[in-house]
Amino acid sequence: MTAQAMKRAAAPLLLEPAPQGAAPALATEGILMCAPDHFGVDYVINPWMERQIGKAERELAELQWKYLAEQLSARARLRFIAPQAGAPDMVFTANAGLAFAGMVIVSRFRAPERRPEERWFREWFRKEGFKEAPWPEDIAFEGAGDALFDRAQPLIWCGHGWRTSKEAPALIENILGRSTVGLRLVDPRFYHLDTCFCPLPGGWLLYYPQAFDHDSQQKIATLAGEEKLIPVSEEDAMFFACNAVEARGAVFLNDATQALQRRLHEAGFTPVLTPLSEFFKAGGAAKCLTLKLDER
Repeated sequence: MTAQAMKRAAAPLLLEPAPQGAAPALATEGILMCAPDHFGVDYVINPWMERQIGKAERELAELQWKYLAEQLSARARLRFIAPQAGAPDMVFTANAGLAFAGMVIVSRFRAPERRPEERWFREWFRKEGFKEAPWPEDIAFEGAGDALFDRAQPLIWCGHGWRTSKEAPALIENILGRSTVGLRLVDPRFYHLDTCFCPLPGGWLLYYPQAFDHDSQQKIATLAGEEKLIPVSEEDAMFFACNAVEARGAVFLNDATQALQRRLHEAGFTPVLTPLSEFFKAGGAAKCLTLKLDER
């Protein structure tokens, strides 16, 4: 696929801009990304990686990553960390840690294959002036893959069950001083919170209900409000439609049905499809490839 063809494929099905004032956009923010120089599927640590070892197309992955970065650069200030040989998943910077008001909780990866990344992410944060918060070595926590800031209230949603330990929400709340709600993930295909849950400005929540246990579904409905929920179908969930990144009213996502695109548009957002098939093979999409640095 050429770059031009990929851009055509990435055009949203709904081309008109979102209604003005329907959903307040966030201010321009810093976003951390890592080029896919060493990306590949070299091991299996989630269901999406099964039977995909060695099958990622590096050239196409680079085109897809560059297109996403190009689109985001028009709406946010991009920052970059150097990719490292032997760390194929380092491209998924959402898992670097959780940044908040100049502080960072660096991830403690559950999978041994990803633990070498911790040193490189830690060094980058220190160089950039972030203050590292203490975190127990024996408590798994995978950063902004499992901890997401609500966009309408001072609240952090924290997924646990597959990669992040159930003790993590209380620790985050103690460290950052912000209410943190634990949500238990029950479907191994949606092993990180950001694969099935996306808080959006104005209090909107894009999510796949079946990825959560009953109690967590009740927490989501109660705290967010039924009127602000945008539940997605299994079809859209399997497109990783919830693994989306929002920037100034645009919602970038790997793929979505026309019905979901219309629903996002009605809520005041402009959906932008940016195909990420190669990263999909490793269990990630747009949100996984980005980390917001200026959370407040």
